[in-house]
Amino acid sequence: MQRRFLFFIVLLFAAGCAPAALPTTAQPTIATAALTPIKLGVGYIPSVQFAPFYVGIAKGFFADEGIDLQLAHGFENDYLKLVGVGEIPFMIGSGDQVVLGRGQGLPVRYVMNWYTQYPVVLFAKSSEKILQPADLKGKTIGIPGPFGANYVALRGILEAAGLSEQDVKLESIGFAQIAAVSTDKVNAAVDYAVNGPVVLALQGIDTTQIALDQYLPMPANGLVTNEKTIDEQPALVAKMVRATLKSITYTLANPDEAFQITLKAVPEAGGENTPANRAVFDASLPYWTPVPGTQPGATTQAAWQAAAEFMQRIGLVDKLVPAGELFTNAFLK
Repeated sequence: MQRRFLFFIVLLFAAGCAPAALPTTAQPTIATAALTPIKLGVGYIPSVQFAPFYVGIAKGFFADEGIDLQLAHGFENDYLKLVGVGEIPFMIGSGDQVVLGRGQGLPVRYVMNWYTQYPVVLFAKSSEKILQPADLKGKTIGIPGPFGANYVALRGILEAAGLSEQDVKLESIGFAQIAAVSTDKVNAAVDYAVNGPVVLALQGIDTTQIALDQYLPMPANGLVTNEKTIDEQPALVAKMVRATLKSITYTLANPDEAFQITLKAVPEAGGENTPANRAVFDASLPYWTPVPGTQPGATTQAAWQAAAEFMQRIGLVDKLVPAGELFTNAFLK
């Protein structure tokens, strides 16, 4: 039984592990005949990590803006290409992916911040005494592979200590970070903060975590569109931003109701899996919470400049992408 719900939780955060052809998810509560169908590319499978969107659909926040929102699940990099060529108008993507997309000539642009902290951390059993990046020297670190947000976070954490990949031993372990750490196959692993550390805590295993945000400001997951949609349908972009922000705000203000709505949208998260998924949901809320004193949904030129410079520095893009091309806060009015 425990293995079953842990496997389910692991799948939730294996973002970018399945083809974009997977079925879409929509739970409209009112007639949609007069609404405009809009597809939003999100992560791997329906899960509690997308709670604000289930809430926004169920409460009619998207319908109020004339949008029949449909969630599609698959690879983040696949959706980056689909949004870049205008095949779908929106996706949820992290800042590093936007930098990669622009570096490859895709006209994608980030229009609204959702995760106010970068959600990937390096974690280890407390007994490993890995408390800061310098402690990683000579250690074996598990990663899904040299790609995606996990790899970007690892490179940033290593750089903070002046370390390179040659100073550690990297093990490509797929999305088996939890098992690899719990069985001491690796000294540490890189995973979403609300996945590996949360699941191990449920097993009674204490961990330490090193967050990328402590050392490098990197715009995290948010709403991404393309230049054509911005130019030709600015009202649609503004509606998506408004509805998404309203959905996040409602979820944060009403977490118990939001979780129940999510269980209706994702029934496999319920039953025997409910305690684990509630733990993941609760751990996600701080990541969705706006930083006091800042405008909800906004990102800064400085953060994008730092991200662009970092991605060039570690060789993931060939040339420096101008920060002003990566984002806009114009739709947060």
